[in-house]
Amino acid sequence: MLLGAGVRVAVGSLSAGWKTCLMAEKRTGYAPVNGLQMYYEIHGSGGTPLLLLHGGLFDIDQQFGELLPGLAADRQVIAADFQGHGRTNDIDRPLGTDHLASDVVGLLEHLGLDRVDLFGFSVGGAVALYLTIKHPGLVRKAVVSSVPFRPDGEREENSSAVAEMTVGMIAGTPMEAAYLAKSPHPDLEHLQVLLNKLGAYDKGTKGWSDADIQGIAAPTLLTVGDCDAVKLDHAVRFLQLRGGDVNGDFVGVPASQLAVFPGTTHFFGLARTTLVLDSVRTFLDAPMS
Repeated sequence: MLLGAGVRVAVGSLSAGWKTCLMAEKRTGYAPVNGLQMYYEIHGSGGTPLLLLHGGLFDIDQQFGELLPGLAADRQVIAADFQGHGRTNDIDRPLGTDHLASDVVGLLEHLGLDRVDLFGFSVGGAVALYLTIKHPGLVRKAVVSSVPFRPDGEREENSSAVAEMTVGMIAGTPMEAAYLAKSPHPDLEHLQVLLNKLGAYDKGTKGWSDADIQGIAAPTLLTVGDCDAVKLDHAVRFLQLRGGDVNGDFVGVPASQLAVFPGTTHFFGLARTTLVLDSVRTFLDAPMS
């Protein structure tokens, strides 16, 4: 399974007013879910709530920090830290898409939300995809970023690299610093436990069938980097299964779409902030067909 990414970059296009408004309206809390104290933040107001789901080894700030002002400018945005990530504690439970999706369902129940938009990256994208298939009533629209719907859509070198990660390999990185600064278990032993769990993430699972993807009720936007850990032909197959790859001038633009970000790897998957914001906001703001 893919690790998350979204390295922070300086974004001059985001106004100081947006950032000031975001900071003023930010609310935080912990939801008691499945033995976790799941940390969440609420930014902005209005519209259908948008739930942000980060990737493995990252957290709200590292994954979405530069995107949050633009996303929350005119809608309510909720962001959560997964099990063992950011400010959410770890428990004696493997990391897997089904478990994390159950946590998200519990969080939405805690917040009293019965329908949301989703934006998930990598591990978070896998959770978003799971929810669109298994809990269709919860999801209006879904942005599924940098994750395959079956293991054969992932580049071969990624699985072995993730499985072999150690704390020494990320020493001195922003990921290590953020973990030690925020985690309820701020030590390298617990960090290695998290890396081990990520290395075994969804191991042995078969993913989703073509029929599963075709049957998704919610409009979906798939995003991927042109040199991502997800194969481009797999991303195109996802689009085709969702009714895309057509001549839109003659048959109309499908509700489900694909955005390929140029010069973009997996670890920098959301770093092209202006492109990401334009793609995601345009998709979420479009009328439901």
